[in-house]
Order: sequence, then C-alpha cells, then structure tokens
Amino acid sequence: MTHTERALLTESVHDTLREQIFSGELPPGTPLSVPALAAKLNVSRTPVREAVQQLIYEGIAVYTRNAGAKVDSLDADSIRAVFEVREVLDGLAAFHATAAATHETVQQLKKMVQVQRELLDGPADQRRDSRLDLEFHTLIRETARNRPLSVALLRLDGQSHLYRSDMWSADLNRRLAVTEHERIVGAIESGDAVGARAAACAHVAGLLVRTTRM
Repeated sequence: MTHTERALLTESVHDTLREQIFSGELPPGTPLSVPALAAKLNVSRTPVREAVQQLIYEGIAVYTRNAGAKVDSLDADSIRAVFEVREVLDGLAAFHATAAATHETVQQLKKMVQVQRELLDGPADQRRDSRLDLEFHTLIRETARNRPLSVALLRLDGQSHLYRSDMWSADLNRRLAVTEHERIVGAIESGDAVGARAAACAHVAGLLVRTTRM
C-alpha cells in the first residue's frame, strides 16, 4: 500500500468513527479498542490507530494510561463552555462567508437546507441528520477562507456532539434547526453579513439551550 493509499484509508476510518460517534452509535465512554475496531471495519490496525489518535487530537476521544482510548464525555458545564466559544466563532465564519460566497456556494447551501426541510416529513435518522448538519456548517466555514477558524470550529463541533447525541431524534429540535439554517442562508444570499453573523450566533445559542434542557 502506498503512502497516499494509507492516508486515504486512515481518513476513511476516521470519518466513519467520527460519524458513528456523532450519531450515537459509539456513545461517550465507549472504548476505542484498535484491534476490535480493525476487525469490525475489516481493515488493518495501523489506519485505525492513526484515526483514533486524530480523534484524541480533536478532543472527541481521550486516552487514559493503562485503560486506552475511549469516546470522551462532557458534563453540562463543559458543554456550555464549548458552545459559548462556538457561538462566537460560527458567527464570525458566517460573517466572512457572506462576502466570500459565490452564487454556486449560495445555491449549494440552499440545496442543503432544502434537503433537510424535505426530510422533516420522514422519520428522524440521527446519523444522517447529524452528518447533514455538519456538512452545512463545514461549507460555511470553508467559504470563510480562514483555516485557523475552520480548524478550531471542527474541534468544537466534534465536542458539541458528545453531549446528548439524541438531539437529532426529537422532531421539534430538527425543525428548529432547519428553520435557523434557512435564516443563515437567507442572510448570506442577501449579502447581509451582520445578519448572517447574528443568525449563526442565535442558532448555536439555541442549540445549547435545547441540548441541555431537561
């Protein structure tokens, strides 16, 4: 296997594990045993080991001596701190994305939200819905053209999915999130950078309340 092929395999394993964590298939506290995951995914141990190390770097997994790696867990205070920082940075990303967005980007965002809206008529699918949510926010962050901002938000977004991953199973939460996405896209499309930032900040603030609400 060439270096490029191994890198692509590691990326694929990482994306699979990340998606399983976000969907709740691998809930907080789940051991990330390299041999077990390699057997489950039918790959060698090396890409799994590298993928788990990347998850640790992103703050999604944690390593404990003599116990190995496991999916990290956050308490209410920790998740509140994560969302408070994410609120500011996602607002900044939406602000800069507004000026940088092309017509094609706007159409991509509108299509993403349209798909999310249409899926509301069917049953919830935590893995699918969390993936679509991540893809939506990732496109805005990439459009902002600020790599340090994108890297910081990738880490924060991963951590924010560790707390009560069942958020995407509630119909009201799904509908509110899609409505908030539509407001962000509407502001970006109209060229309202200040409005886009406000909509993005409000979205993250709302997610925090809904995620931690008992």
